[in-house]
Amino acid sequence: MLHGKEHTVVEIGAAPLTIEQVLAVAEKGAPVGLCTAPEFAARIDAGAAYLDRLLSDGSSIYGVTTGYGDSCTVSVPPELVAELPLHLTRYHGCGMGDMLDEAATLATLVARLNSLAQGYSGVRRVLLERIAQYVNERLLPRIPAEGSVGASGDLTPLSYLAAALVGEREVSFRGRLCAARAALQELGLQPLSLAPKEGLALMNGTAVMTGLACIACGRAEYLSRLAARITALAGFAMRGNPGHFDPRLFAVKPHAGQIECAHWIWHDLGGAGNAGEGPRLQDRYSIRCAPHVIGVLRDALSWIRRDVENELNSANDNPIIDGEQGWVLHGGHFYGGHIAFAMDGLKTAVAGLADLMDRQLALLVDSRYNHGLPHNLSGTTGPRAAINHGFKAVQISVSAWTAEALKQALPAAIFSRSTECHNQDKVSLGTIAARDCLRVLELVEQVAAAMLLGCLQALRLAERDGNPAPAGLAQFCAQFDAGHPFVDEDRPLEHELRALAAAIRRRDWSLYA
Repeated sequence: MLHGKEHTVVEIGAAPLTIEQVLAVAEKGAPVGLCTAPEFAARIDAGAAYLDRLLSDGSSIYGVTTGYGDSCTVSVPPELVAELPLHLTRYHGCGMGDMLDEAATLATLVARLNSLAQGYSGVRRVLLERIAQYVNERLLPRIPAEGSVGASGDLTPLSYLAAALVGEREVSFRGRLCAARAALQELGLQPLSLAPKEGLALMNGTAVMTGLACIACGRAEYLSRLAARITALAGFAMRGNPGHFDPRLFAVKPHAGQIECAHWIWHDLGGAGNAGEGPRLQDRYSIRCAPHVIGVLRDALSWIRRDVENELNSANDNPIIDGEQGWVLHGGHFYGGHIAFAMDGLKTAVAGLADLMDRQLALLVDSRYNHGLPHNLSGTTGPRAAINHGFKAVQISVSAWTAEALKQALPAAIFSRSTECHNQDKVSLGTIAARDCLRVLELVEQVAAAMLLGCLQALRLAERDGNPAPAGLAQFCAQFDAGHPFVDEDRPLEHELRALAAAIRRRDWSLYA
């Protein structure tokens, strides 16, 4: 089991999970535990027992007594039914691309476990217990990111979870890569033998895209707050007009996220006690309209959360089995359309933050627009100013990262295509949308890191000129300024930018409680 810091156990099967609970496991080391209520065990056991009765009666059940996908018309001889799940895991072992990192893998396992724990998949409790054990031991399948069309669910990437459970393929365990069977031996465990529907139940669902979506939501929510703080820093450094964020102004256009963002910036700049208008009656849009840009993301996160958590707490494989009521229905709950649309929408709104901060930095480094700051934010004075270029190249890099983020914001779901003998003839591409969203987030975090470094330099320059920052902004910068000396003579800034980007991804700083 996990050692070290104690964490609250995230209980599976008792109540709907939240994104934050998934992130507690994936990013903060929390363990999971199955619900101990008798009715939970009874519900899971009823599904597995009902499926056994159907098999005994000779019933035809997709993926249990038939082939998969377009092969649903092929009957499997009774003596081969037990082998069918293993074949499903093996022929889907064709993923490519980078491997999911530890957080993404854990989020995937939690999403799959929670879906199976709804009690409509016909699986045994031992399967749920084993997945929970893999999570808690951090015995993690190596899952290639590429190969899913998002319907019938995340078949190929989830085959790596199924394979790890039966002791096949590679896993990450105790800081090293090893064969799954070797990791099981270290724990004194035998590989699991999958019951007739369990291979399909593990793989025929939306767990990869949903796990990635949970991670994306956490990072996007933080970036929305950070973008507001950065706007306040940049606005102050360029002697902007704080009246642009007056609560009275936003009361007449009451989008909730926009009001919230303006409120944050207003208080960062001193609220009602601030200094009034700056050199311009109206600041340029990237400062003045920042709440209108960031507010779109804030408001979008509310419906995105709704849809991601609905998917997280759904039974999303096929067929659906209710052992207590005694029915089996074949459908398409593996279809990831809601996640695809949510992630396509999220990456568009997040890319808008990169565009906003890119414009803010362009103003900040340009002495024609930054109201008294030196060109390129260089701290050099005297004759050596001629050979020092400050943040010139940082602004170019930010422009490149922003361009890539905007390019990646093209929706994935519109590229649906027919596959698998035209059985899967309309697919969601939800996993591609979620992966794209994480890439956009990475790029925007890099832009934010550059803006933080630029704003730190700008505040130091302003203070040198006798214009100290408001206390709240100064305290925020004090949390990270020690590792980032004043840029007087030019120096490479890559390592500082990487450190700030990593801090942003970890969400190191508390923002707007």
